[in-house]
Amino acid sequence: MARPLSRWLPLLALLMLAGCATTPADSARGRFEARAVKVDGQTAYYQVFIPAMAARTPGALPVVLFLHGSGERGNDGVKQTHAGLGPYLRDHPDFPALVVLPQVPRHQEWSGHSNRAALAALDATIAEFGADPARQYLTGMSMGGYGTWNIALDQPGRFAALVPVCGAVLAPRAVRPTLFVEQVEHEADPYTAIAARLKTTPVWIFHGARDDVVPPADDRRLHAAFQAANARDVRYTEYPDGNHNAWDATYADPAMWTWLFAQKR
Repeated sequence: MARPLSRWLPLLALLMLAGCATTPADSARGRFEARAVKVDGQTAYYQVFIPAMAARTPGALPVVLFLHGSGERGNDGVKQTHAGLGPYLRDHPDFPALVVLPQVPRHQEWSGHSNRAALAALDATIAEFGADPARQYLTGMSMGGYGTWNIALDQPGRFAALVPVCGAVLAPRAVRPTLFVEQVEHEADPYTAIAARLKTTPVWIFHGARDDVVPPADDRRLHAAFQAANARDVRYTEYPDGNHNAWDATYADPAMWTWLFAQKR
């Protein structure tokens, strides 16, 4: 015999209330959400980190564009959250900004289509979440450090500040000839050229002194070139005992974030 519906109404009501009760908590957590954009006829997948504070903070949030390193390349749209800034964000759900994390396909660099896809993802995030266009920041690690220079040179007036981590200008090794800053490829002095074009943009460069993957020589030369160009605000931090992984220390540094978010276009 079928039982009357009225017998189940109290239970159904409790379940509905429980479901409603979890929604605000879920929306209040810092979280990654998957997104996609169409660029050059191709679909590019990326992640957006939405901080816990987004639900309770009035006004437009700043936005950080993060460029991953070689090990996070792929087409899964997720791997780029597993190294560098992603793990830091998981440990700091109250991070005070939106973060856009695009991904480069396998065997490619931060150049051409990948850079256009990254900027399209940034534009889409600003439009979707109403982020503050005057507080756009760009950071990247290793291969993403090279990409930071490439994108910043392509859009020199866009970002309020740059934080390239363990990147460089020229290819670091013969086995990786495609990894270099393309925008200054044909310059006789690429370091001076970068400094001349970006001297009004605040920059904080980070590197490990013992880096044997991407040696710090290029970043030292870049820092000197920015100083010679009387750059508005250029900083260079070299970790004396650091090897290639300079990103964990950099993204865990409160002074870096305080400086970054103080910059505004």
